[in-house]
Parts: sequence; structure tokens; C-alpha cells
Amino acid sequence: MKTTESFTDKADMYAKYRLSYPNEYIDYLFSANHLKGDRIAADIGSGTGIFSSQLLERGLNVIGVEPNDEMRKMAEESLKLFSRFKSIKATAENTNLKENSVDLVTVAQAFHWFDREAFKIECQRILKQKANVALVWNSRDLTNPIIKENAEICQKTCSNFKGFSGGIEETPEVFYSFFKDGKYEFKNYQNDLLFNFEGFLGRNLSASYAPKKNDEEYESFVFLLSELFEKYSKNGKIVLQNVTRSYIGNV
Repeated sequence: MKTTESFTDKADMYAKYRLSYPNEYIDYLFSANHLKGDRIAADIGSGTGIFSSQLLERGLNVIGVEPNDEMRKMAEESLKLFSRFKSIKATAENTNLKENSVDLVTVAQAFHWFDREAFKIECQRILKQKANVALVWNSRDLTNPIIKENAEICQKTCSNFKGFSGGIEETPEVFYSFFKDGKYEFKNYQNDLLFNFEGFLGRNLSASYAPKKNDEEYESFVFLLSELFEKYSKNGKIVLQNVTRSYIGNV
């Protein structure tokens, strides 16, 4: 399967169960990049528009670049009231944007899917001089017992599981090689997620590696997650310790 097809048939769950990013992070993003209402951000791998919507709500012009038809169409529908939103079917490595045309490139929860060297070259082409790339993830706290057991379930039942977010949080050298001279600013924000059972299950099923209903591992995956929820939930809710990780710099 092509990486651009990894979330096919999962757009509904992705839009419903993936949460947004802390206001504190959005404030930092705007101040660190001196963003104003007339600026243009290219949100690469924009998916169903979760992060694009947060930028649009702050007054930015946003170009969503997304190759997956299902996810892109969902973003176009949900963001159609924003006249400042433009949607493009293209890849991170070949955005079809004009040279030196954007004030910021953002990548939310998607960088681990890209050909990093080709994407870096494309960012250098489309960004205005001295403009930044901002990478961000909502990442599970891997020291938390619930998260550890959740990962063990994924390892048992998801053949494509290589760690949450492709395991990229365990490979910091990726960021040294991506950003210019290995220099970038790192920030993290506590962003714990509170779910009922439907939300907990939906969040897990929205992952690219999660089995679909017709897959052999689906029933086992759901059963083990149900047991995990029962073990740790209180009053029908479970808290997943989550950290929003931000990397900003020139490329």
C-alpha cells in the first residue's frame, strides 16, 4: 500500500476521534513565526483539516496539501466556510506550490510519512527567505503504563505497527538532519486526552496500522482494547497521558 493510501476508509474516524492541539502551542507558533492575518501557511499532509482549522480560526491564509482523496474531501467540506482555505491534491515532496510563496510550512502528525530529503528540498523551494518549517505531534507518553500496554496490544494484533507515529519520537537524529545545521527549537506541552470507551476505541482504530473491520485481527484488537479500558477507566473515562511535541526551524 502506498503511504498516501494509509488512511483510506479511516477519514471519518480520524476526523471524529483525533483531537486538536493546545492553544498554548498555537500561541507560541504565531509568536515564534511573527504570523499575522495576511500570512500564508502551507499545511502539508493536512488530512481532514484538524490543524488547518486551528490556523484558519486565528486568521491565517492556509493551503492544505493532501494526497488522500477521502481525507482531503472531508477537509474541504468541513472548512468550506473559510474563504482563506485552499485545498490542493498533491504530495509533500511535490506540492505544486509556487517558489518562495509561503510564510510557514506546517506538518501536524504527518512528517513520519514523508521522504524527508525530498520534502526538505521542496520546503526550501516554496518557503520565503528565512521562513520556518513547524513539525508537531500529539504523542503518547511512553512511560505511562496504559500507553505501554496499548503499544503491546498493537504489537500483537497490528502487523504494520512500528511504534506510535512510526516510532519517530525515538529517533531524534531525524530532526538534526532535517533542519539547517541541525538547529531547531523544541517545545513540548502536556496535552492529556480524556476518552469514554467509544472515543478510546475510535482513537485506536483511526491509526494507519489498525486493522479494519474485515481484517482477521480486528476482533482481537477490539477485545484487548476493551479489556485495557475496563482495567484503567474510572467512571467510564480513561486518561491517556499525551505530550504535544513541537520542532521549528529553517531547512
